[in-house]
Amino acid sequence: MTYEQILYNLVSRDERFVVLTAENRAAIRNLPGMIGNRFIDTGITEMTLVGMSAGLALRGRIPVSHALATFLTMRAFEFIRTDVGISGLPVKLVGGVPGLLSEANGPTHQAIEDVSIMRGIPGMNVFCPADEDDMLKCIEQILLSPSPYYIRYNGRKTDYRHSSSFKEGKAEVISTGKDINILTYGTLFKESLETMEILERRGLRTGLVNLRTLKPVDEGVLLDSLTNYSYTVTIEDHFMTGGLFSIVSETAMKNGKHGRVIPIAFENKWFKPALFEDVLEYEKLTPPDLAERIFRTIDKNEKQN
Repeated sequence: MTYEQILYNLVSRDERFVVLTAENRAAIRNLPGMIGNRFIDTGITEMTLVGMSAGLALRGRIPVSHALATFLTMRAFEFIRTDVGISGLPVKLVGGVPGLLSEANGPTHQAIEDVSIMRGIPGMNVFCPADEDDMLKCIEQILLSPSPYYIRYNGRKTDYRHSSSFKEGKAEVISTGKDINILTYGTLFKESLETMEILERRGLRTGLVNLRTLKPVDEGVLLDSLTNYSYTVTIEDHFMTGGLFSIVSETAMKNGKHGRVIPIAFENKWFKPALFEDVLEYEKLTPPDLAERIFRTIDKNEKQN
């Protein structure tokens, strides 16, 4: 089953579903000929896309609206906030090539603040699948949710097979340990998994959590990590401000908890545009690099103590 097939099935059996795009058909190239007037392409007009989606939702439809993540979340932000967010409409906003998936593109096309922007809107939920398998196993439930959603589209293929058990606000716990717990979401899941394996081989009992939804977030998993692990590591292809590290910090303060956290994210910099694997190398996001960054931070902290 592909993303396109899941959408086609939903449109076929539920007249509420409408598929829209702002001339971003990469994931849905075959749908126009399959669903006829239930498909709308507004052209490169993200604000029109969102406004039209809100109007359709007010008439009882469930719009699934596609655009490049950076332009969808920033160019159309006011429309998302006002037309979709304030009204709490069940519009599903699908952001293409978010984060590191925007390979070979410069800062104008790098959506590495999108999670921060979208989770700041009251009532707007955020789904960030780890890879294509994770996305396909969760997406139907996300699309059927009565809440507005921002979806970080992720068609990256990996060998890992995720749990088909999914509930909004519940993380997928891949493994548990006692020394280090890696919290991640989205594109860098594969690198996080391999980093966990490196740390395990070097004698550190390591857990790994795929958060899936960052809003609502699984606060129980975050608090357990801060309480029961020596270190919590957050890994994300997003700015440090407003992303997972911020979510962990907010959750800790709200609940009166503390713990040692190693954040790995983009801090006051864009990533160098290149092909995906080259970006990982340059930005020190390969599993060996991630493991080394974690070891170096732990060693520094232990020496200071």
